[in-house]
Amino acid sequence: MLKKVLTALAIGILACGTACAASGTAGNPVVQVDTSLGKITIELYPDKAPVSVGNFLQYAKNGFYSGTVFHRVIPGFMIQGGGFTEKMQQKATRAPVRNEAANGLKNQRGTIALARTANPDSATSQFFINLVDNPNLDRPMPDGFGYAVFGRVIKGMDTVDRIGSVRTAFRNGLQDVPQTPVIIKSVNISK
Repeated sequence: MLKKVLTALAIGILACGTACAASGTAGNPVVQVDTSLGKITIELYPDKAPVSVGNFLQYAKNGFYSGTVFHRVIPGFMIQGGGFTEKMQQKATRAPVRNEAANGLKNQRGTIALARTANPDSATSQFFINLVDNPNLDRPMPDGFGYAVFGRVIKGMDTVDRIGSVRTAFRNGLQDVPQTPVIIKSVNISK
């Protein structure tokens, strides 16, 4: 009897596969990022990064990300967006949030983290998705801090990689700007 129950459980877990991964785990919020190059589904981790997740979700709820672009794309590193319009005008943001890089999450391929300046507690709306494992961004960096990971792509890494391979140039004083804008059409909370 126990063997039948364990076999049924194992089959259920195997059958779940991608469908369960795409819906998130443990009741975590899931967001859908709709871009001009495809969709990205991201599971957020409020248990590990409550301030970062709350910050990101508030920008999403307010529609802030609609019409912004991925303004910094570095192949073999990361794609960054959420702060500039298609005309490369920086949007006004809310106050910065506390750095949560000490949460145990690592900047691995497919994770999302808050972008910041040299000031560890300067993150606002901008985020980046790691194209590769970037341990050099983890705490402790030389400044004693790191970049706070707060979620992971669970569907749409092909879109992330597509964005990560676009041609870039120097534009409006910024390097690594896609020559053809990669627009974030919307960020919707799906769970």
